[in-house]
Amino acid sequence: MKSTLCLFFGLLLSNAFCLKAQDSTTVRLTQLMQDYPVMGLSIAVVKDGKVVHTQALGWKEEGKELLESSDLFRIASISKSFTAIGLMQLVEKGTLSLDDDVSELIGFRIRNPKFPDTVITLRMLLSHTSSINDQQGYFNLDVIHPDKNKYTKKVYNVYEPGKGYQYCNLNFNLAGAILEKYSGFRFDAYIQENILKPLGLYGGYDVDQLDKSRLATLYTYQRDSAKFTASPAAYVSKSEELKTYVPGYSTPIFSPTGGMKISAPDLTKYLLLHMNYGKVGKVRLISAAHSQEMQTPLSSDENYGLALWKTNVLIPGVELVGHTGSAYGLYSAMFFNPEEKYGFVVISNGCDPTYEAGFNIVIRKAFQILYEEWILNR
Repeated sequence: MKSTLCLFFGLLLSNAFCLKAQDSTTVRLTQLMQDYPVMGLSIAVVKDGKVVHTQALGWKEEGKELLESSDLFRIASISKSFTAIGLMQLVEKGTLSLDDDVSELIGFRIRNPKFPDTVITLRMLLSHTSSINDQQGYFNLDVIHPDKNKYTKKVYNVYEPGKGYQYCNLNFNLAGAILEKYSGFRFDAYIQENILKPLGLYGGYDVDQLDKSRLATLYTYQRDSAKFTASPAAYVSKSEELKTYVPGYSTPIFSPTGGMKISAPDLTKYLLLHMNYGKVGKVRLISAAHSQEMQTPLSSDENYGLALWKTNVLIPGVELVGHTGSAYGLYSAMFFNPEEKYGFVVISNGCDPTYEAGFNIVIRKAFQILYEEWILNR
C-alpha cells in the first residue's frame, strides 16, 4: 500500500511539473516571438528517452491559418542524416564500404585534380572531408561530371581529400545517388520503406506523395522592409523531372542533402533513433556501433561525424549531438544528449536570420528556454 501511494504521489508531482513546464514554456516562447520577428515555431521535447512535450505557435500561413504540431516542414540539412542512415544500412549488408572509392560507386571520375592519386571515399562525403565544394552548385551531378562540366576543377578545394573540412551539399547529393544506385530503390522510396515506415513516421522527399494541406508555408524575413515573403520554391512538384529520371544520377531533384518534409513531433521520434544508438523500441535500423560512428567527430576542429556533429555552444557548456538546417527562410535544429536521454527539436518556418555563436538566434534562444524549463529546472 505504501509503495502504491508513493507511486501515486510521484505521478502527481510529475504531472504537476509537466503542467508547470508547459505553461512557463508557452509564456517564454511567446515572449521570444515578440522580441524577434517569427512567423511560426514548432517544438518538441524528449526527456528520459520519451517525447514529453510538443507545441506549435504562430502562423502556418501568415494571417490565415495557425500553425499546428502536425504540420510538415522542409527541414533542410537535418535531412543529411537520413541519407547517412540509408547508406549505413547498405554497409551493414555488405553492399558498400565507407572506404569505397566514390568514382567506382558513382560511375565517373571523382578526383581532386591537385591530388589525382588520393581516393575520395564515401566516408569523406558523409563527413565533409572530401575536398569537394559547392562553388558550381549542387542541384545536379553534371557540375562534378568531368564530361559535362569543363569547370569541374573549381568543384575541388586546394587541400588533399581527407585532410581538411568544408561543409558541402554536393557531398550528400552524391551520397544519395550512390544509395539509390546500390539499393535498387528510387532514393525517396528507399527512405520511405527503410526508415520512415519502420519507425511509424509520416513524411518524405516527394512532395506529391504528401498531404499538401499539412505543409507549412516557408517565409524569408526581409530586414529592410521588416516583412516576411513566402518561399513557394520549397515545395515544388518534381513530376516533370521524373519523366526523364535517370536512377543513380537524377537523384538531386529530391535533395538528399536537404529535402525531407516532416513534422517536429515525428522528427523528435527520429531523434530517439540516434539517441538510442540505432534503435527505437523494438525497431533497430542500424547497429549501435555504426550509430556511434555517425556521432563521433572525425575532426576535433569541426566536431563533425557522419551527418551529425557535436556542439557545446548551442546551450553554453552543454554537449549535444545533432544537426541544423536552413533553407527558403526556414531554420531547424535537432539536438540531443545520448547519455542523459534528453533532446529537442525546434523548427521555424520563418524568423529573424541573425546568427549568434554559429546558430540562428531564434532557434538558439528557443533551445535555451526548453533546456531550462524541461531539464535544468526539473
